[in-house]
Amino acid sequence: MAWVFLFLAIACEIFGTTSLKLANGFSKPIYLVGAIVGYPLAFSFFAFSLKTIDISIGYAVWSGIGILGTSILGAIIFQENISLAQALCIGLIFVGAIGLNLIKN
Repeated sequence: MAWVFLFLAIACEIFGTTSLKLANGFSKPIYLVGAIVGYPLAFSFFAFSLKTIDISIGYAVWSGIGILGTSILGAIIFQENISLAQALCIGLIFVGAIGLNLIKN
C-alpha cells in the first residue's frame, strides 16, 4: 500500500505544479486551487508512504518520476521544447531513481 501512496503523492505533486504554471503567476487565480489542493495531498500521501519505504528511496522515486511527468506535461500542454540533451539528463534522473530502488542494502 505504501507504493500506492507514493504514486498518489507523485500524481498530486505533478497536478499542483501544473496548476501553478496554468495560474500564470497570479493572473489566473482559479488555477491556484489546484496547487492549494495538490500540494497538501502530495505531502500527506508521501508521509503515509514513508511508514514503510525508506526516505532515500521514496524521495528519489518521487523526484525522478515527478521530474519526468512534469517535463512530459510541459511539452504536451505548454509546448515547451525539450532538447535531446535535456531529455537525456531527465532520463538519467529517472534511471537513477529506479536504480536506487533496485539496489538495496
